[in-house]
Amino acid sequence: MIIKNVKVYTEDETFVDGEIAIRGGIFVEQEEAREKLEDEEVIDGEGCYAIPGLIDLHFHGCKGYDFCDGTKEAIAEIAKYEASIGVTAISPATMTLPVEELERILSVAAEYKKDAAAEEAAAAAKKADLIGVNMEGPFISEKKKGAQDERNIITCDASICQRFLDASEGLVKFVGVAPEHSENAVEFIQKMKDKVNISLAHTNSDYDTAMEAFAAGANHAVHLYNAMPAFTHREPGVVGAVSDNAHVNAELICDGVHIHPSVVRATFKMLGADRMILISDSMRATGMPDGQYTLGGLDVNVVGNRATLVSNGALAGSATNLLDCMRTVVKKMGIPLETAVACATKHPAKSLGEYEKYGSITPGKKGNVVLLDGELNLKAVVKDGVRL
Repeated sequence: MIIKNVKVYTEDETFVDGEIAIRGGIFVEQEEAREKLEDEEVIDGEGCYAIPGLIDLHFHGCKGYDFCDGTKEAIAEIAKYEASIGVTAISPATMTLPVEELERILSVAAEYKKDAAAEEAAAAAKKADLIGVNMEGPFISEKKKGAQDERNIITCDASICQRFLDASEGLVKFVGVAPEHSENAVEFIQKMKDKVNISLAHTNSDYDTAMEAFAAGANHAVHLYNAMPAFTHREPGVVGAVSDNAHVNAELICDGVHIHPSVVRATFKMLGADRMILISDSMRATGMPDGQYTLGGLDVNVVGNRATLVSNGALAGSATNLLDCMRTVVKKMGIPLETAVACATKHPAKSLGEYEKYGSITPGKKGNVVLLDGELNLKAVVKDGVRL
């Protein structure tokens, strides 16, 4: 495949006029692009932006399905929708559920991944690649539980965490903890940090406790600002600790509901764009009409792009996909397109440890491309060198 007449997004986070060549589902050098093969498909990009396939490393579901449904059908339908809107690799998130149920969900995901690897290329191209799992619970805080079911919250336990890693057969890439919730949190982080990324999630931690967790090896913050203490001038909390630790990456939900645009801009300035990762945190109502849905066994009302718990009105994930979040951060929040693209492609790929295969339009990587027009409308998705 040749994609010509496009503004190609580079690893330097700039756009350059050019073309893209994909052979055997993989990006190839420009020299090979000039050697047109017989019957090769050529796409005229008509001046569109050509960016890498997006990567959502924290979301729960879409199109009526949730990752925690724990079925291969649910994962497949989620993966189909995500690919259709330009998210070509996914790392869905778990909810706070009983340990045995989480093990079963992770085992199903591991089996799904093995099945997907055995699929024919044409079938695989229609679905986003499952490249990770982001465990949002159960080692969290009741005080900042958000839409998590507090009946299933437990203190962090290395043996239970290892059960999760074993069940997923390497798919679990992040495990969230509330460090103030467990006396052994630092010991837990030190023991598990070389096996999985440790994130601070749904935590009521103060600044000092968060700093201890990051010093012990935690390196990620789940949906910054949401489900954590407010960032104030005398009590900087988790946000202040994230700012003070350059090795920590931070997720942001930029759906226009979870965080004010001014705070988004301030956070990019405070942390630096290289540490920012755009996520959708979308739940099963994404891509569906308004109505009542569930998240982690709890009832959720969805009106427009706002999802709230029926019980108390708390935000319950989002109803916005990652492409729409990226578009929102550019058009309504003032973040440059070049920066936003990196935060939805390059940075999540690196955080997941998958940058050798995903996250940029680079020879040798998977041929996943999204074409956007000047208004950032989706014009085409190419997955593994196949136009969807």
